[in-house]
Amino acid sequence: MHWFKVCVLINYLIITSFAELERFEHPPKDDGSLSILVVGDWGRNGHFNQSKVAFQMGRIGEKLDVDFVISTGDNFYENGLKSVSDPTFHNSFTNVYTAKSLQKQWYSVLGNHDYRGDVEAQLSPLLRNIDSRWFCLRSFVLNAETAEFFFVDTTPFVESYFVEIDHTYDWRHVFPRRNYLTNFLKDLEKALGESTARWKIVVGHHAIRSVGHHGDTPELIEHLLPLLQANDVDLYINGHDHSLEHISSPDNSIQFITSGAGSKAWRGDVKENSTSSSGNEGCVVRFFYDGQGFMSLRLNRSSNDAEFLFFDVFGNVLHSSKLSKHLHSSI
Repeated sequence: MHWFKVCVLINYLIITSFAELERFEHPPKDDGSLSILVVGDWGRNGHFNQSKVAFQMGRIGEKLDVDFVISTGDNFYENGLKSVSDPTFHNSFTNVYTAKSLQKQWYSVLGNHDYRGDVEAQLSPLLRNIDSRWFCLRSFVLNAETAEFFFVDTTPFVESYFVEIDHTYDWRHVFPRRNYLTNFLKDLEKALGESTARWKIVVGHHAIRSVGHHGDTPELIEHLLPLLQANDVDLYINGHDHSLEHISSPDNSIQFITSGAGSKAWRGDVKENSTSSSGNEGCVVRFFYDGQGFMSLRLNRSSNDAEFLFFDVFGNVLHSSKLSKHLHSSI
């Protein structure tokens, strides 16, 4: 075949390879309720209080009878996994989250540190053979009846990673980047628009709104936020900033939740003007904590309520909020 035709065919296959987002099912409890733990930025071989956070997750997970766990990315520091046989997978995941209550499915997204390693290894189904709890894809939809969760690969949105010279990123299957992002946004818009779930929850690594170290992500504000607003998304949950945060906005009902405190925290590293600098001076920071911890999310079908709580490394409740589908308000 002529080389030009080969190049055209390859480019066509790349462009058309982004089919609709893969969909998966996770049934709720018999009464339709869901209990979930959310943790991010954790994979440090048990160090930086990762093991202590894991212990409290196990204790709270048993109390709440959790259905599954969500990881908001940066699963393995500093540079992702080297291969499917990398011992970091055992040392940072299997051997740390050992509590009986945490032997549930873990649904994970990639973070920027994961992209510094072998991304295909972290996405490989071979890891599920090693530890059946592990489930990580770039982007996908999880239908849990009471809610639909839309997991988003946010790292390719961030311009700075593509010009950074201090680190190498694994961009396989992301190039051509413009096609990757364009097709993904189309797929996400379609999935959100077709969803009839009572709760729509989007999970990504990078923050849309944050007053932590990294602050707001302008690329997500430009490209992702309008889709969430147009499709009545209730929660956007992220990691990236090593903190626990709850931010709301006066011009929409989306609650912006950061749970990225699974191990190393950044004490005192706060960007006071982050949300106002990106054009939304009305954002309200309802809670911010710069230590280690995690969060829980409970969805109750009978009362149409969603409640999330933030816990510190000692298992203390630091902040709680309840949302109502009728009022769309935070208490």
